[in-house]
Parts: sequence; C-alpha cells; structure tokens
Amino acid sequence: MPAKYIRLANILRESIYQNTGNGIYKLPSENELCEQYRMSRQTVRTALRLLTEEGLIEKRRGSGSFSTGLGAMQNTIAVIVNHAEEYTTPTFLANVKSILNAKRYSIHVYSTYSKVAEERIILQNLQKNPIRGMIVEGSKTALPNPNLDVYEQLMAKGISVLFTGGIYAGLTDCVCIKDDNYYGGYLLTKHLVQLGHTRIAGVFKIDDQQGLERYSGFAAAMRDFNIPLPEELIVWYTATSLEALESKSDTGFLSSLLHWNKEPYSAVICQNDEVAYWLIRELRYADIRVPEDISVVSFDNSYMSDLNSIHITTLAHGKEPGAAAAAALLRMIQGESVFSEELPWNLVEKNSVAPYNP
Repeated sequence: MPAKYIRLANILRESIYQNTGNGIYKLPSENELCEQYRMSRQTVRTALRLLTEEGLIEKRRGSGSFSTGLGAMQNTIAVIVNHAEEYTTPTFLANVKSILNAKRYSIHVYSTYSKVAEERIILQNLQKNPIRGMIVEGSKTALPNPNLDVYEQLMAKGISVLFTGGIYAGLTDCVCIKDDNYYGGYLLTKHLVQLGHTRIAGVFKIDDQQGLERYSGFAAAMRDFNIPLPEELIVWYTATSLEALESKSDTGFLSSLLHWNKEPYSAVICQNDEVAYWLIRELRYADIRVPEDISVVSFDNSYMSDLNSIHITTLAHGKEPGAAAAAALLRMIQGESVFSEELPWNLVEKNSVAPYNP
C-alpha cells in the first residue's frame, strides 16, 4: 500500500484535474485536510509539497494553496502571430515561452501572415486539437474580421483567449494586452514640437488598430499645441505594403516623403523601427540628411533602431508585452478576473533628431 502522503496526493490530484477548466480552485486548508482525511499535519504538508513539485498547485502567502491551472492533459497554449520571424516577434515569443514553460505549459506557435483566411484555418484546426488557452495577435485589427464565430466557439469550450496588439470589433469583452499607442504617438509628437518642429510628417499602418491609435495620439498632440494637422504629409500603408517591403525591399509607399521640397517638413514619426530604418535609407539615397534635414522617430527600441549609422530616437516598452500577455493568460486560466491593459512607453533619445532651425 502506498504511503499515506502519496494516497492523499492522489486524491487531491484527481480533485484538481476534475476542477480544471471550472475556474480557480482553492484547496482546503491544512487543518481541514487533516480533519477530513484523519492524517497528520506532516503527512498533509508532504502531499502538498509533492503536488507543488509537479506544478499542480502553488502556495499564496496568507491565502492557502491554489491549483495552477494544469490538468491531466491539454496543457498546450496556442500563440498566433502575424509573422513568427518579424523583427520584434522572436523577443515576444521568447518571453511568452519563458513564463509559460516555467509553469509546465507547452507552446505551439502559428503564423497567419496577416491573412484572415489563414487565421481561420488555424482556428478551425485548434477546434480539433484541444488547448488550454490562446494568445492572439490579430490580423488587420482595424478591419471587420470574418472569424469571430470561431473565436466565440473556442471560448464557449472554456478556452482562455487573450489578444495582444489589438482586438477585433465585436470581441470587445475579451482581454487585450497592448501598448498605449495613443500616448506613444502623443509623446513622440510632443518631443518633436518641443524641439521646434511644426511641419511633422507621419507613416502609419491603416489596417491595424495600432497604426490608427498612434496616428490619433499624433493628431491630438498637434491639436493641443495649436499646430495645423498636415494631412498631406500623412502616409498610410497596409499589410500588403509591408509584405512587399520585407520580401522585395519595395519602399514604394515611402516615395512621397522623398520629395520633401515639394511639401516641406522637418520631422517624421514612423509606425515602428522597421519603417524608420527603411525611410532613413531612402532619404540617404535622395541626399537628404538625417537629422540635419529631417528628424526621424519611431516605436519599439528594437535592434533595427541601431542598424543604420544614424541611431533612431524611439519608444521603448516600459513593460515587455510578451511577459505581460503570458502572465495575464495564466491568471485567466486559473480563473482570476483579468482586465485589458495598455502598457507604457519610455522615450529613448538617440541621434536621429535635431532641433529645428529654419
């Protein structure tokens, strides 16, 4: 006959498995377990320690022991991204994996390539292969999405779904962990205005919420500083334009910013470091100097902000998105109340910006 602590651990383990998916599960206190199973405190503590070592429970100081969300099976988390190889995505995925693997969840990564049809295929396959949760980077989040029905079906099965970067209209009750893009656009614009720039161009992605929010922050700052919004200097691009840039080095959507004498401007806010990197290259080819002629700023503070000889003034994450998303998903799986969050930015000044001297 197995030792008493093993028998108790087996009983508690089965109880944890039965409650998996039904929200948070708090185990009885040590005193209650002692009385219920007529076992010593030492036996109870040894059984609980065994379950802790297995990753099934965790102790919360002053509150007792709680299940971690792991079950007997189906401990897989699906992470859906636009491009697994995109310049910021490997870091995002590494942080997600670090946190979830430490809690003994396995991670499967899927790429939609910013195509809603591919997204649907992935979601339908996940319906056939049970998972515990999902972290989703939406495809073209500024546009209506035809896959909401599959998301709703997955959530109806008790699968925890968390969005990152943006969330589809129609799923507004879902949790979304994203950057505070409105504030980011405002912060970069304020920085440029305080250096004397009033003719500020912008390059934003039109089919993602992220791009619209960054533009909104830019526009709000221009309004607050009583500077006319230069709509003729705003460049909008799409996921298709980005794909052409990354696969073919096609910078066509940036061409209008190379004729700067026609529509004079002294600074540009770029959607991200990748766009800023390519813009600086194109400006150099056109004999336009950064920052002497044009100041350039962007978002992400990634390695791409330092690839040129001109290092780009950019915004850095005050809180790493992958880590924040993984931690929030774990709380959702454990049945805790989780709310959407906008992550802060920090300005990192480099040498792509100079004061404007007309």
